[in-house]
Amino acid sequence: MKRKSKTTSQPPKSGTSIGQADSGFTILECTIAMLLMTIVGLGIAGVFSYSIKNNVSANDRELAMAVAQQTIEQLRNVAFTDSSLSATAGTTTTVTRAARTYTVVTTIVDSNVVNSAATTKTITVQVTPNGDGAAWATTVSSIFGSVTLVSTRTSLTVGPYRG
Repeated sequence: MKRKSKTTSQPPKSGTSIGQADSGFTILECTIAMLLMTIVGLGIAGVFSYSIKNNVSANDRELAMAVAQQTIEQLRNVAFTDSSLSATAGTTTTVTRAARTYTVVTTIVDSNVVNSAATTKTITVQVTPNGDGAAWATTVSSIFGSVTLVSTRTSLTVGPYRG
């Protein structure tokens, strides 16, 4: 007589140790994951710091440009022979706008002199934001925050060769 053998696979019982080694994270895996997240978080914090510095610098440049434009417009609105348009090697003033101080250097050069009178004046206005005391602010202001505008004014007199 032949015996028939029955082979059946039974699921493991609930109390056995099969598969328990793969059922969670080890302390080492958690530590490595936390270390990686810390490195990524520090990188992101550095990017935020960099963007804040650039926004402050851009705001300084914007306000410096407004101060320079205002100074140029004031000099355009006076008469060509006014004493404020006398040739200077550089006049330095300090202006405060939006709780920030700016150093304004105005240089006026007479050119195209006809009959001992200037017929053209070149006006240069350089505005530099003063640093707020932080080392990076002083460096950024001196490199990126400075604004220079140049304008040319001519007199309304008729030149000597016009006839």
